[in-house]
Amino acid sequence: MSSDILRTLQLPKMRMIRQQFEISPAVNVADELDREWPRIKKVLDLPSGSKIAIGAGSRGVSNLSVVVRDIVARLKAAGYDPFVTPAMGSHGGATAQGQMDVLRHRGITEESVGAPVKATMEVQPMGEANGIPLFLDRLAFEADGIVLINRVKPHTNFIGPTESGIIKMMAIGLGNQVGAEHYHRLSVVRSQYKIISSAGKALIQKCPFLFGVCLLENQTHETARVKIAPAKELEAVESKLLETARAWLPTLPLDEIDLLIVDEMGKDISGEGIDPCVVGRDVCAYGAKRPWPKITRIFVRDLTVGSEGSALGMAQADFTTQRLVDKIDFDATLVNSITACAPEAMKIPLAFKTDREVIATALKTLRPYDLTDLRIVHIKNTLELTRLMVSVGCLEFLKKNRGLIIDAKDMELAFDDSGNLISDLYDQK
Repeated sequence: MSSDILRTLQLPKMRMIRQQFEISPAVNVADELDREWPRIKKVLDLPSGSKIAIGAGSRGVSNLSVVVRDIVARLKAAGYDPFVTPAMGSHGGATAQGQMDVLRHRGITEESVGAPVKATMEVQPMGEANGIPLFLDRLAFEADGIVLINRVKPHTNFIGPTESGIIKMMAIGLGNQVGAEHYHRLSVVRSQYKIISSAGKALIQKCPFLFGVCLLENQTHETARVKIAPAKELEAVESKLLETARAWLPTLPLDEIDLLIVDEMGKDISGEGIDPCVVGRDVCAYGAKRPWPKITRIFVRDLTVGSEGSALGMAQADFTTQRLVDKIDFDATLVNSITACAPEAMKIPLAFKTDREVIATALKTLRPYDLTDLRIVHIKNTLELTRLMVSVGCLEFLKKNRGLIIDAKDMELAFDDSGNLISDLYDQK
């Protein structure tokens, strides 16, 4: 890059702002499970010693290992023989060991949850539903009963009465790579909601599904709801929880942004690394179309450790850094990309050595502006949107937002000696 561009780089003053959400309080998971457990005793009518597969996913779900351990203990007390198995489609590089490693990183091991952790990528064909082939993880198929544990939230690619939750986990998660890839390929020509909903509900009827543990997180990612639902109640329970999850979804406070700076992306943050529900972009050809917000340029700075090298969804960004590119596990990302039938989501944005170079270049690609009307927003990631920084050009559009606290102190976008941004969004409450 021309040294003149860097030398003449001028940036607007910034302000720290805090979005105030009406936050539902966190709950005690064990207490909630105590209250919910009697609701599913009728489905626990299997012979003593029956093997129960407990499916757990790859997302960074709050209290996941705690819930798994609790359910293991309750099933053991009921006389059953539970084990844990990954329900995460193609994640973990689409290998059994890779998926075991993902669960270990989520705190789920035999020692921590009190039950064996087993994995396979083999599936059992389960017939069809509405012309959609059905697949089920072999270990789950061989079990006498199946329990799934998952967070309920809006999906990144489709909109419907149920989105991310137990029904989707039944189809995509326990379909392993074979099922996940097939359903995503079908999504090119058919409604992804209808595909996943039809497959998930059909599988629940065809296999020995016992119940799902539905978790809902508040805006600070604490467990705020726990519901246990047997098969007959699952769709209604998920649908109601999804309505709440949509209402709680943190969003950006502006409809139009010139440059969005995102400190980190990753699979542990969103299925597409950067949540399309937040940024209004979805690079997947079959993704849902969202009119807002309108963001001219997105700069993503780094990849989370929890993403395990998968950078699926990085194509949502226009610019990135070489350090993010260097952290990409291209094999894992390729598997995710092809399985999702979205090679477009793996395209690498323009990459530069330093943040300063990126920002200087990005500003060259914006509308004509001056430092008083330039709209820059800086966030940590698309999950953490309580504290963020905005340029002074945003303030005029934020005045009527009563849910904001705007710091009166002007701040700078500061860089370290290496030319990388010093983020003020970490380790502060």
